[in-house]
Amino acid sequence: MNQDVPSSPRWLRDFERFLPLKSQFVLSGNIRDFQLSPAGDGTVVPQPLVPHLVQQLMRLGYEDVVSYDPVNGFSAPSAAPDVARANRVLESLGLTGGEGRSAAGIELFAQTLERVVLRPGRPIALVVDFASRIVVRREALSNAEHGAFTRALVLAHEAKARPVGRPPRPFINSIVWIVEREGDLPDWFLVGNPRVRGISVARPDAAARRALGHSALRLLGSTGAAGESEAALDELVDETEGMLLVDIAAIVQLGRSEGLPLARIRDAVRRYKLGVTDDPWAKIERRKIAHAQDSISERVRGQPHAVTHVLDIIKRALTGVGATRRGGRPRGVAFFAGPTGVGKTELAKTITDLLFGDESAYIRFDMSEFSAEHSDQRLIGAPPGYVGYDVGGELTNAIREKPFAVVLFDEIEKAHPRILDKFLQILDDGVLTSGRGDRVYFSEAFIVFTSNLGIYRTDEQGQRVLNIQPDAPLEEIRARVRSEIERYFKLVLNRPEILNRIGENIVVFDFVRPKIAAEIFDGMVKNVMTDLQEVQGIQIDWTPEAFSTLRALCCSDLSNGGRGIRNQVEAHLLNPLARALFEAEPAPGSRYRMTRIETGAVTAVHLDKV
Repeated sequence: MNQDVPSSPRWLRDFERFLPLKSQFVLSGNIRDFQLSPAGDGTVVPQPLVPHLVQQLMRLGYEDVVSYDPVNGFSAPSAAPDVARANRVLESLGLTGGEGRSAAGIELFAQTLERVVLRPGRPIALVVDFASRIVVRREALSNAEHGAFTRALVLAHEAKARPVGRPPRPFINSIVWIVEREGDLPDWFLVGNPRVRGISVARPDAAARRALGHSALRLLGSTGAAGESEAALDELVDETEGMLLVDIAAIVQLGRSEGLPLARIRDAVRRYKLGVTDDPWAKIERRKIAHAQDSISERVRGQPHAVTHVLDIIKRALTGVGATRRGGRPRGVAFFAGPTGVGKTELAKTITDLLFGDESAYIRFDMSEFSAEHSDQRLIGAPPGYVGYDVGGELTNAIREKPFAVVLFDEIEKAHPRILDKFLQILDDGVLTSGRGDRVYFSEAFIVFTSNLGIYRTDEQGQRVLNIQPDAPLEEIRARVRSEIERYFKLVLNRPEILNRIGENIVVFDFVRPKIAAEIFDGMVKNVMTDLQEVQGIQIDWTPEAFSTLRALCCSDLSNGGRGIRNQVEAHLLNPLARALFEAEPAPGSRYRMTRIETGAVTAVHLDKV
């Protein structure tokens, strides 16, 4: 497997370019990741940033490189493993060397800055690691901290380039600060300082991930045909989009330690991301999915097109047909639109049971609760320094606990637009970063959005009225609803990219028609009577007249769909039946016939004991 070693990353080229021009540098961003060095045999060697930086500085002509961090003090990694030489380097800077190290506090650190910058002879560099931790409170520096950075500021302007070597090249004794964020250092030291260069270390691109993946698979003894190895490498690169090189090395090691073959490198990525070994998606019986149309239709009545569409999405997720799961995007995404009470939420629950055999894997968020601007903090957690930072977010916590889940975002149009930006990250990258900085993966989740967009409109008087009549053909309903969804996301929210990520997975539900309403009613009544007989031992029979009267009462208004029918069953059957049985005090095994139903201010049922 031929593999080209990637070129130097942009941050390193920028660093080398400005070494003769700037006296101090601030490296920030992806500073705790591996950096890649060519090994000379077509592979690369991963190194932490500081050793890699030392190696590069020595290659460019620096005689010595000294490092400092607030815990271990000073050391001379450029002289390692020669302890005696390392001690001499430290002693040349006025430090007491011992075992190649010298402890130092903030005041001695400030003095050493000056000795490094002003040391004559061949160039020397000081790398200050964990520089963010030198300062306790950036907005309230102690006298010693203020003195140290004041000295660093003055030295930045006093440092001079001088020719060194043959042919002569300009060199400046350099100070390199390594911080998590540039803002960790005092603003007055950085802002407007022409002698300090800020450089951001980016996350690894695909070329870097491929180079390390190639070397890691080979160095760990992975074997297999060339085609198999190349396919495994391609999969590793795709599945680790957005991840760090240190993650890739750990994934390969995890795969080797658990005995996973090359063909199952995706399993190693999943186990590393989610921390779980089992894959419920792999255990789903295809036969169960193939025969799911009828069983789902028993729970979600009158929506065969919606059931078919959702099953198609599930089948794509299981077969991989047309799948673009690069970077760990969710297994499936669906947007349920249509009138209220027609089965959108019920379908989400049903597919949860179908996929995972457990409705507890269903996670629902009512987006009307997230209409405020800063309510995104409820989902992902408050940022550092804010109340609730240590609690985490409701969404991120739920996914970390149940990565294999159907996640329902109900009434998505009621969420604040700022929330929608989070959904874009989920749909695009399959990952969210919580307020605590943890990466939470949605790669094994099935995402469902619901909405009532297009069903209602605001008339000239500002009243909310139906935009589509319940007796309209399904094609007209589908066209109007989709048109309104597109208008809302493109023109109102100015978020067309979210709609693009959902694509053709918009599933429009039909109104509950009278025939379907009767079926829903019959099923509800049957369940009530069955539960009554199984729990209380009481059997209720009906006269045709009583049953017809109750059906007419419960199915007269279908504006609220199946949920409205359920409410009417409660008002016209459950409540009066409970009242009648309470007064009758029947013994277990009793049998009654419901002969008639009287309506009025309060519905009453008449029972005759059989």
